[in-house]
Amino acid sequence: MKKALLIIDVQNDYFEGGKSELYNSYKALMNIEKVLKLFRESGLPVIHVQHINTRSGATFFLPDTAGVLIHKNLTPLEHETLIVKHAPNSFLNTNLSSVLQEKGISELVICGMMSHMCVDTTTRACMDFGLKVTLLEDACATKDLIYNKQTIPAETVHNVFMASLDGLFARVIKTDVFIN
Repeated sequence: MKKALLIIDVQNDYFEGGKSELYNSYKALMNIEKVLKLFRESGLPVIHVQHINTRSGATFFLPDTAGVLIHKNLTPLEHETLIVKHAPNSFLNTNLSSVLQEKGISELVICGMMSHMCVDTTTRACMDFGLKVTLLEDACATKDLIYNKQTIPAETVHNVFMASLDGLFARVIKTDVFIN
């Protein structure tokens, strides 16, 4: 099985001073940097996903803003693939599936932001393409959600989504377990 690293939406708006700051975004970034270094040193494919919001009323990841840029610590190298998307699912209306087929990739190691949105949606979609997934839970981040006038803490949101993906959709593990 040929594997690739898929880094989803690690963009400036999710960090301090951004338009949609996430809980534990820097912790996730540090773990993403570790796995990115491993993939680069091993010569394995790296695919970056960048969300550019074209939805009416969107408040972050707006075109031509600093917030839409991929975090400087993860700047894609010239030979790495960049997929631009406009929806939570990294496969929807993008060439991600064809890139994976062309490169003969059958397994993805997924990390990124947000756990409850684009990471979840993309991880679930992998099943439709017959892809094996390892999801690095501590290399993902999310935020508090409000439902039924109650705030659900980001840590709870994250844990619920990781628990729901573990097993059928992905093998959910910590970054250090994957690296070692």
